[in-house]
Amino acid sequence: MAFLFSPKKFGIDLGTSNTLIYQAEKGIVVNQPSLAALNKRTNQIVAIGEEAKKMVDRVPYHIAILRPLIEGVISDFEVCYQFLKQLLDKVSETSFFKRFWMVVAVPCGITEVERKTVEDVARLLGASRVFLIEEPLSGAVGARLPIAKARGYLIIDIGGGTTEIGVISYGGIVKYKTLKIAGDKFDQAIIDHIFSEHKVLIGKPTAQFLKENLGSVYGNYEGLEKEVEIKGKDITSGLPKKIAISPKEVRKALEEPIKKIIEASKELLEETPAELIADLMENGVWLCGGGALLKGLDKLIEKELKLPTSIINEPLTAVVRGTGMVVENLDQLEKIGIKK
Repeated sequence: MAFLFSPKKFGIDLGTSNTLIYQAEKGIVVNQPSLAALNKRTNQIVAIGEEAKKMVDRVPYHIAILRPLIEGVISDFEVCYQFLKQLLDKVSETSFFKRFWMVVAVPCGITEVERKTVEDVARLLGASRVFLIEEPLSGAVGARLPIAKARGYLIIDIGGGTTEIGVISYGGIVKYKTLKIAGDKFDQAIIDHIFSEHKVLIGKPTAQFLKENLGSVYGNYEGLEKEVEIKGKDITSGLPKKIAISPKEVRKALEEPIKKIIEASKELLEETPAELIADLMENGVWLCGGGALLKGLDKLIEKELKLPTSIINEPLTAVVRGTGMVVENLDQLEKIGIKK
C-alpha cells in the first residue's frame, strides 16, 4: 500500500509578475499573476492572482495589493506562503495531500539567505524535499537544449522583476549576470515617458497594455496598431484626459532599459572564455520570459551581439517547463547544476 502515499511533484516558476506551477504527469496547472490582496483590518488575504489583478488601483484604503516577490526575491514571507498555499490548494485533489517534492526556479544572483527563505516557504507548505535551479538553466532545460554536453549556450531570461543572463555548459552556469531591469522597468519607462511628454499620469495596467500591444525595439511597426487611445489623469488640472499613443513613442520609452540589457550581455561575453565564445557563435543566444515577446528584440540582440538569436518556443512558460522536466527526472540531477 506504500505506493498510495508516493509524493506529488511540483515545479514552480515563482516570478515577480507571474507564478506558474507544473505538476508532474499533468503539466502546467497554474499560471497566475503574483499578486495578493490583503485586508489590513483582518490581516487576511482576500484575493490572489487574476482576482487581485482586477483590483489594482481600484481598492479602498483598507485593502493593500501586495507582491509576494519583488525583483526576483521573496519580499514578504507570510504573504508568499499564503499566496502559494492558496494556489496549491486549488490544484490539489484532496486536502490530505501534504507530502510532496518541489523544484523552484530562482535568480542566479540571490544570496544564501534568500535561497534559504525559498526553501523555508516550500517546507512550510509541506514539501519534504526542495530543489533550487537557476532560472536561465531551467529555461534551457525547458527548451530541451542539450546543455549537459560540452557545448555553450547563452540564455537571456527577461522576466517581470529581473533579467537573468547566463552562459551554460556541462549542465551548469559558467558565467552570469542578474539585472533588476525587466518587465516592471519597461512598464515604468512607459509611465515616465507619458508623464514627461504628455503631462498625463497612467497606471501600471495601462502601461502593460501599451507594452503588449505597441511594444517593439527594432524593425518596422508592421503588425502593430498605429495609435491607441488611452485614459489618464492630467497632472496640471487633475482631471481625466484622453491621449493617443503611437508605437514610435513606446519604442522610445523602451530604449534605455533595453540598452542596459544589451550592455550587460556584452559585458558577460567579454568575461566568457574563448572556447565558449566559439560555441556561442554556433549555438547562439536563446531568449525566454515575457520580455522575449517584445517585437524585434531577437533581431536587435543578434545585431548588437553578432550572435544568432532565437526565441525559445512559448517563452513565457520555458522556465516552469524546465522545473517540471527536472522534477519528473530527479534521478538525472547529477547532469545539471542543481542544489539538492
